[in-house]
Amino acid sequence: MSTDIPDSRRARLEHFPVAFFAMIMGTTGLTLVWQKATHVLQMPAFISQLLLALVAVLFVSVISAYGYKFINFRQAVNAEFNHPIKISFFPAFSIALLLLSVATLEIAPNLSHLIWLLGATVHLMLTLYVISQWIFHPKYQIQHSTPAWFIPVVGNIVVPIAGVEHGYIELSWFFFAIGLIYWLVLKTLIFNRMLFHDPLPEKLLPTLFILIAPPAVGFLAYMKLNGGELDTLARVLFYAAIFLVLLLATQINRFRQIQFYMSWWAYSFPLAAATLAAQVMYSKTGHGGLQLLSYLLLALCTAIISLLLYRTAKAVLSGKLFQPD
Repeated sequence: MSTDIPDSRRARLEHFPVAFFAMIMGTTGLTLVWQKATHVLQMPAFISQLLLALVAVLFVSVISAYGYKFINFRQAVNAEFNHPIKISFFPAFSIALLLLSVATLEIAPNLSHLIWLLGATVHLMLTLYVISQWIFHPKYQIQHSTPAWFIPVVGNIVVPIAGVEHGYIELSWFFFAIGLIYWLVLKTLIFNRMLFHDPLPEKLLPTLFILIAPPAVGFLAYMKLNGGELDTLARVLFYAAIFLVLLLATQINRFRQIQFYMSWWAYSFPLAAATLAAQVMYSKTGHGGLQLLSYLLLALCTAIISLLLYRTAKAVLSGKLFQPD
């Protein structure tokens, strides 16, 4: 083990959670929101440019920290990878790559292409592995099923957003089909757990926001695959996402009472996806209500992710996030 890092810092890195990749998903999602807002809502372009620079710094920092953990604390990484709940956060890394490929489409298409190829390949491998574990491993119980289970499977829906732009039409349909069909399967399982079994523990309650992501991202991906045509399926996906935003908004007092965990980052990307979907819907319809919704979600998404960055920085400095379970 390297000795040039103080013991206190090495101890923190040993317990560096894989859930940090959800932070990259959230901040990249916010970047995409502001990129779209530049074109649809006439917002200044420099904000999305600053956000993309921030994402690059955060991604390098997180990948470096987890890479150090992988090299020096392999047992801790294996424990996360074999954990029935934490394993679902590993595909957040490949989803972050896929989102970065979207964010760099305009400014660096060749780089975007390479990032997309890596992200799509890694995500497919992780999807196959996680589903295999669910099917054949006896350790999984009903209490292990949480909305975080959407990450490895439904994350496939993200692939077409940049995949279509890079010319991979049929491959994008392949990934879209995986995400859409197994979203419906997993949603049934998750609702069965929440309705008829023990409620989610406080630490995992923020993951309920992940329910927003599949229809919101599904809408964005389908619009790409469908050549931008706003048809019946696109509308169903969009309004299903907006309903979930409203449903979870009615529980704001419940969420306000939860102390800070890394699971708070589950608020970020789903809200960003819903905000982006609202902007795309407004651009297609010109409806005044959708324009207002786009502005409201833009403000809400920006405020929440700004708060998450502040609370995360505070928790990092205090060492709160680097404690063994």
